[in-house]
Amino acid sequence: MKKIIVICLFLLGFVGTNFGQKIISNQNHGWATYLGNHKITNKFGIHTEYQWRREDGFNHWQQSLARIGLDYYVNPNLSATAGYGWVISYPYGDQPILHQINENRIWEQINTKTKYGRIEFQNRYRLEQRFIENYVKNTDGSITKGDNIFRQRVRYKGMVLVPLSRKEMSDNTLFLNVNDEVFVNFGKGVGKNIFDQNRLNIALGWRFNKDFNVQVGFLNQYIEKADGIRNERNNTLLISTVYNFDFTKKKAK
Repeated sequence: MKKIIVICLFLLGFVGTNFGQKIISNQNHGWATYLGNHKITNKFGIHTEYQWRREDGFNHWQQSLARIGLDYYVNPNLSATAGYGWVISYPYGDQPILHQINENRIWEQINTKTKYGRIEFQNRYRLEQRFIENYVKNTDGSITKGDNIFRQRVRYKGMVLVPLSRKEMSDNTLFLNVNDEVFVNFGKGVGKNIFDQNRLNIALGWRFNKDFNVQVGFLNQYIEKADGIRNERNNTLLISTVYNFDFTKKKAK
């Protein structure tokens, strides 16, 4: 019995120490994003995306992210995409990185859609292979470029869309978008943060038509960094524009 008590006290002490070591930085950001899926045949399309991520409101760079990919439409409710992403991360906030970093990213994903009455549920499952620049701080305080790092990550995003101004989602409809995305690192190159980050987003949107909508909302981003100690809680104003081009319609004309 004494051994069990000692073990429990040890575990409680370890957990308390671990939590005590967490350094959480609270910051305010502003993101503006564009997303488009452009159908070129009944089965294939092109994915385009750009995210302008700023810190301290919209005052300074946080990150620049561009993606392009090839969509495959299995059916109206199921699609698969593979593509390339180019990410530039900048030193920002209370826990800045050592140097501006470039990342080349390969990604694959599956999207599903399901409707229950007037509410639409979407799921996105994404894999990422990340090739990241690495900088190290020397004993004399200078910063030099080290070997690139390879990391892998899995992401799951669940989304709920609810029409507010009409019974069904149609043209000129105000709607609510609630979504959450979890990021988990795996494989070689993972630091002390198997859990990478979580993003919770609540937004109001206006659907002009099925190919065009604009959304404004609040995004709470919680990041655990590779050392397992430093964390960020970023409260973010997120402005999103979705515009899809359907090139199959032009061909039909």
